[in-house]
Amino acid sequence: MILIADSGSTKTTWMEVESGNKVVTEGLNPHFTTEEQFLAACATVRQQFTIHNSQFTIHFYGAGCGLAAQRKKVADWLTKAFGTSDVHVETDMLAACCATAGERPALVAILGTGSNACYYDGQQIAYQAPSTGYILGDEGSANHVGRRLLQDYLTGCMPRSISSKFHDAYPMTREVFLDAVYHQPNANRFLASLAKFAVEHINDGYCSSEILFCLEEWYNYQLDSLIKITHCTGLYLVGGFAAHIRPLIEQVAENHGLEIKGVAADPIEGLHQYHIKKF
Repeated sequence: MILIADSGSTKTTWMEVESGNKVVTEGLNPHFTTEEQFLAACATVRQQFTIHNSQFTIHFYGAGCGLAAQRKKVADWLTKAFGTSDVHVETDMLAACCATAGERPALVAILGTGSNACYYDGQQIAYQAPSTGYILGDEGSANHVGRRLLQDYLTGCMPRSISSKFHDAYPMTREVFLDAVYHQPNANRFLASLAKFAVEHINDGYCSSEILFCLEEWYNYQLDSLIKITHCTGLYLVGGFAAHIRPLIEQVAENHGLEIKGVAADPIEGLHQYHIKKF
């Protein structure tokens, strides 16, 4: 039995390769998730798949798994939860590459709650843009867009016509907003949730310009250096946010001579096909 999991900061999709059955739990980023939360999610998976302590393999691809220490932490938790030592932990970036490019060289980017980008040579990630997290980085992501919307709203820089709609959508006081950002857990998810407003009002000039600004930042900080190194201009994207704002991504891509090869809202199906062929 082979179990694969694609985990972002918002949700984790688990799939049993042979049957194609899926289970969705919360995001399990080791930077934010406690061992108790991780094990509880795994218990849900065990219950849904009726997994017993027989021999099986787990391939876990996760946000926050870029460092060896974080991968080991996740591997230890998986071993504890499922009773198997045949555990492989990689980044969600590699999952995006396998799910979209397969064995084709390409630029691959994630635009979801967070963001990242790399050059994939068809076998492995050869070059990756520096990741500085949801406070300093995540350019072009839902978190980035939500962060800018909230900043403009709280400082009075958001146009009055759209500000009133934002207030109707999120009727919170300044204190509640700031508490959610600075004192409550999963601030990245909270900020990313605000980007839904920009998507719903994507035809409004202010909202579209904010998204475009974030996408230009994404190009400047994540893609530009990769293109200069590799001279590659074919780009695959993964993430629900990417799927929602695809027309604006295509606009930015055209401005910079990039060709969008494909956009996958959820990489799990592509990852499933990759594992069927590979393993």
